[in-house]
Amino acid sequence: MSITAYGLQHIKKEIQHLHNEQLAELMLRLARYKKENKELLAYLLFEAHDEAAFIEKVKAEAGFMFSQLSSLSYNAAKGMRKILRLLSKYTKFMTSKGAEIDLLINFCENYLEYADRRTSYKPLRLILIRQVEKIRGLINKLHEDLQFDYQDSYNKLISDAESKLGWFKKNDHLL
Repeated sequence: MSITAYGLQHIKKEIQHLHNEQLAELMLRLARYKKENKELLAYLLFEAHDEAAFIEKVKAEAGFMFSQLSSLSYNAAKGMRKILRLLSKYTKFMTSKGAEIDLLINFCENYLEYADRRTSYKPLRLILIRQVEKIRGLINKLHEDLQFDYQDSYNKLISDAESKLGWFKKNDHLL
């Protein structure tokens, strides 16, 4: 005997038949069991109406976390990966490619400001390179009008990275 796993369509149909009280009880029960469910529910209830303000809060939190990074390359890389996990969680909540691009560009700008520029620690370098490639891929997936809006900030980021980091090659990452 096995437990049946219901698909999203079945769950959606069943939810439509529930009363408001039952629905509220189910949502609270769901939020009780996993921290990420609770965070998503809190975002949807309290933050989703003003996405721009939420993005600014996330940028401020990431900036604070960058300012607390260790000077040791290994620990700095661990801290940056932690910041990236936080950013990816919030972008998953927002489901907006534009917001994800904004947050990743901000991450790269903070990287250029706070990371040790002379380091030869490859994992630390790869963090920036992966994020730049991710931004480029996201911009290419956008509509042409939106692509134009983000290309300037992306190209400025690439130019700053080349001027501040001797190992970063601008031509490898241009749009």
